[in-house]
Amino acid sequence: GTLYAWDLTVNTDGESSAAIRSDRGSGTMVVDGGSYTSNGVGSPAVYSTADITVNGAELTANGSEAVCIEGLNSVFLFDCDLTGNMSDQEQNDCTWNIILYQSMSGDSTVGNSTFQASGGTITAKNGGMFYTTNTESTITLSDVEFVYADENDFFLRCTGNENTRGWGSAGSNGADCLFTAVNQEMEGNVIWDSISSLEFYITDGSALTGAVLNDETFAGEGGDGYCSLYIDADSQWTVTGDSTLTSLFCEGAVLDETGNTVTIQGIDGTVYVEGSSEYTVTVEHYQEGADLSGASSLETWEEREAEKPEEFL
Repeated sequence: GTLYAWDLTVNTDGESSAAIRSDRGSGTMVVDGGSYTSNGVGSPAVYSTADITVNGAELTANGSEAVCIEGLNSVFLFDCDLTGNMSDQEQNDCTWNIILYQSMSGDSTVGNSTFQASGGTITAKNGGMFYTTNTESTITLSDVEFVYADENDFFLRCTGNENTRGWGSAGSNGADCLFTAVNQEMEGNVIWDSISSLEFYITDGSALTGAVLNDETFAGEGGDGYCSLYIDADSQWTVTGDSTLTSLFCEGAVLDETGNTVTIQGIDGTVYVEGSSEYTVTVEHYQEGADLSGASSLETWEEREAEKPEEFL
């Protein structure tokens, strides 16, 4: 099915009551303007098992994560103000604001989860910002203003999970994530494990402030996963702690918060960049140059908007 909506005011209460929601069977939703508020636990502002596009709207989840995307489905936000307030729960390995995952419940086809935000604001009142697990995923951001929780656990977590909620098989339920930042400021740690693969592109004047951490807590016996970071000439990584990743392809700056150059060294002890910072970035591969051809591209609102029928004009 296809649903088009313009300038609605939507409020929901109760559990599993997202303000904008699809369920089994995929489909398309295009929402232009309006205010959408959920108040229950497990009730995101947007829950997607479809292709959902929202433009110029106020999206608020007062008792849940802000956005939830399952499997082969997507959410595209253009100039929206998005807020989530997920509570800490024992059944979860972490607390997040936006999740891309596969629950194995049958609600969605297994495949690549897609999230794009262009402009607007994204606020997390608790926990980390992005979490992807047990799925392939693509996250693309451009010119979004982020407001972080007081305890910002992570900017992006790309790992397996303990399977308390049935999300895949523990030890083999990692995530394969393509992340692209375009003219984007970001704060918080990037966390990955060896049963996941993460390609993280920092482009077009973007900046990441945080550490890149390898966390094997939910990786079981481990795997052949990796984390590759690409930084173009106009972008910067401000390192806030010792970091570990597989590959660093860098044309931009890698500094600490005081502006000191960070040491970049190989796992075999080879020093690629001798820095004056107290922090060290450890890699398997380092290259002064960044091939950005693998980065994801931005879609525009004009490509996705629906014309309002004459009878509603």
